[in-house]
This record gives sequence, structure tokens and C-alpha cells, in this order.
Amino acid sequence: MTSAVAHRRWADFPTGELWPLCYLGFLFFQPSYVPTWWGWPLAVGTALVTAALWIEIEWVAGPVRRWGHVAMTVLAAAVVMFNSGASVLFIYAAACAGSYLSRRSARQWFWGLSALNVAAAGLSLAQNPYAALSFIPSAIFIWVVGMATVHGAEGAREATQLRLQSARVEHLTRVAERERIARDLHDLLGQTLTGIVVRSQLAQRLTAIDTERSVTEMREVEQIARDALAEVRATVAGWRHVDLDDELAAAAGTLAAVDVSLQVERDPSITLTPSVAAALGLALREAVTNVVRHAHASHCVVVLRRDGDRVVLDVSDDGVGGDAPEGNGLTGMRERIAAIDGEISRRTRGGTALTVAVPAVVAT
Repeated sequence: MTSAVAHRRWADFPTGELWPLCYLGFLFFQPSYVPTWWGWPLAVGTALVTAALWIEIEWVAGPVRRWGHVAMTVLAAAVVMFNSGASVLFIYAAACAGSYLSRRSARQWFWGLSALNVAAAGLSLAQNPYAALSFIPSAIFIWVVGMATVHGAEGAREATQLRLQSARVEHLTRVAERERIARDLHDLLGQTLTGIVVRSQLAQRLTAIDTERSVTEMREVEQIARDALAEVRATVAGWRHVDLDDELAAAAGTLAAVDVSLQVERDPSITLTPSVAAALGLALREAVTNVVRHAHASHCVVVLRRDGDRVVLDVSDDGVGGDAPEGNGLTGMRERIAAIDGEISRRTRGGTALTVAVPAVVAT
């Protein structure tokens, strides 16, 4: 009850849909020219019932709307033999059918309304030849108004579908952007925070041994934190640029802080596209972060090479390896590499080796 009342707010009253009710004036032609004691009451009562039914159909999306074309047809059939002007109600029935039925069902209903209109005109012709003329406009406008409402309803449905589709696209775009930011922040902060922790621990150990080097390490921590802040801001803004060569230089510093030597073998003939350079750079960052956190390694090798029709990035270490499940970092890395039609494989025996392969036609 409460929801129905809330739906029937006066602010929602369909004032723009009331103009078709002016055609109910046809109901008063017959009692004006052929006066009877029941003519005017029947015309007034039919007009009021039709107006109330029309407003209910236009205002409330419920059973009356779904069966409005039936109600209008029954009302017209019940009154038309007493008032030929009631043939106008067949047009109202056609409008309801065209608005709320499928095109095929609406056309079938229009044929039924035309048949009723012809039958009523035939019966009226036997009683009053002049009254039969009032059925001619109805025979025409059943189809004119009916098909117009069919086209209007189809256009409205298409517009609704377009709005829904646009809403879905907007929602998916927002989800994809949130996922991008989540992946990028994880990749950014993972290695950066690891580097800060490692260098802070080193600075603490050096405090009592080499004060000058301890201060140098803390300055490096400050610079890393500042760079991380700038990268986070750029990531949120959506224009952060990552380059593989820059990540190689950063990886050397990060690994050196935990006494891991780095060997880099890069094919100088390979020039990467910006999108692939960014994807491989983030993959390298995640791999180096895992080496620092989990590998307990002393040596790391990074190789960028061409293998047939693929460009391959290998990151391997001589650490403990292991069969630990993949975390969010590797999962995000797989999603990012898959987006450029690449693939990732990982080996965890005799250390850990991560291989990222991207089609050369995409990478260069």
C-alpha cells in the first residue's frame, strides 16, 4: 500500500498525456442530434470511465496498463451500439495496444479492432445510415494511431536499452579502472616499501659502525619515499609511465641493498613499444620484490631476448625456490601481460625463474 501511494505522487501526474482525452467529445455528437433520456448520461458516464482508465494506464505501471487495451475494447463494444461516437474508443484501445504490446501482437489487435468497428458500422447502418458514417474515421485512425504508438514504443524501448547499455559500459569502465589502480598500486608499493624497509634496517645496523653511511642510506630512504609518493599520485591520475630500462636501474639498487648481485643481459636491438615496456617493467618490479622478500638469494639474472616471434623477459635467482601459491602481485601481473596477448610461466626449483613472453608484433 505504501509503495503504491508513493508511486502515485502528484508530481508524477502525466499532464502531458491528457491531450488525447479531447477526442472524447465525439461521444456527445449523437445525444446532441438524437436526444434521448439516456443519451447524455451514457455519454458523460462513458467519458468519465474512459478518462479514469486512460489516466490509470498512463500513470501506474500495473495490471491496468497491461490489460488496458482489453478494457478499452470491452468498453467500446459495450457502448458503441447505443452511441456511435463510442467508436472513438477503438482508437484509444489501439493506442494502448501499440504502446504496451509487441509489434506482432499489436497488429493482430488492430485487425480485431477493425473487425469490431466494421461489425458495429454494419449494425448501425441498418438502424441509422447517417450514424454509420461516424465509423469511417475510426477505421482509419485505428491503424494510423496504432502504428504511430508502435513506432513510438519501440523507440522508447530502444532508448531504454541504450541507456542500460551505457550504464553497463560505464560500470565496467569504473571496475576496470579500479582494478588497474589496485594492480598498479600493488606493483608500485610492493617493491618501494620493501626497499624502504631493507634500507632502514641497514641504516640501523650502520648507526654504531659507520655513521656517515647510515646517514647516506637514510637519505636514500627519503628519496625512495618521495619517488613513491610521486608515482602513487601519477597512478591515481592515470598517466604514470613505467620504462623497463628505468626498472632495471632501480632493481640494481634494491638488490644491492640486500647483498644480491644483479646480472643483466639485454638485447640492444630490441626497442619496446611504450605499453609493452610498461608491462614488462612492472613484471620486473614484482619479480625483484619477490626476490628481496622471499628468495634469500645471492645472485639474480635478468635477460631480455628475442625467441623466434616472441620477446622474452627472464628473471631468475639462486634462492630457496618453493611451491608457495601465487599472491596478488603475480595474479595482477598475469592479467596485465594477458592484456597484451602475452603469457607468464614460473619455475620454483633450484631457485625461482619467471619468464614473460610477448608476441614480437606487439612488443616492438
